[in-house]
Amino acid sequence: MSLKYTVLPVTPYQQNCSLIWCEHTQRAALVDPGGDEDRLLAAVARHGLELEKLILTHGHLDHVGGADRLRRQLGVPIEGPHEGDAFLLDSLPEQSRMFGFPLTEAFRPDRWLAQGDRVSVGDCHLDVHHCPGHTPGHVVLHHAESRMCFVGDVLFKGSIGRTDFPRGNYNDLITSIRSRLWPLGDDITFVPGHGALSTFGLERRTNPFVGDGA
Repeated sequence: MSLKYTVLPVTPYQQNCSLIWCEHTQRAALVDPGGDEDRLLAAVARHGLELEKLILTHGHLDHVGGADRLRRQLGVPIEGPHEGDAFLLDSLPEQSRMFGFPLTEAFRPDRWLAQGDRVSVGDCHLDVHHCPGHTPGHVVLHHAESRMCFVGDVLFKGSIGRTDFPRGNYNDLITSIRSRLWPLGDDITFVPGHGALSTFGLERRTNPFVGDGA
């Protein structure tokens, strides 16, 4: 089934929230709703979609800040990240104070995700890849039919995720990218957590951190 998407940068950090939807059913999900909930819901309405869930790639505040508020407002479930990021979701009040965001209460998702799981959006199914390194519980969502990945803060155009946050691990991150992402194919277009889209093939050729020549 065809998966459609639009990228909506939110909050002063301008992190990418992706509105994804099944073209057949018009059922949708928000990936990493970090804030600006009114703007996100306006985009859902503008496209005539029915929001059925929220999906989180990892537990950092700038990617999850609006999730629990949307869950309580709309009654939709939160899926993801991997349970390895439970400590980050527990620390959200501290994160919000540290980064000057409105207070965000600790929460847990309705479903933790793990390697090999699948997430449905309407009639579309996305494969879950556990890609630790930026955080221990980071997951990536892959829609094979559309040749698309939503990678959060694992990989960026010309760069990779930071590993200097609590429980980050550089070697794990490099292994995640090379063993979990590159095998999906050079033609995969990916939406990163910040900045411009790219393809795995371009990053393999040019990325100074994790390209084939690095």
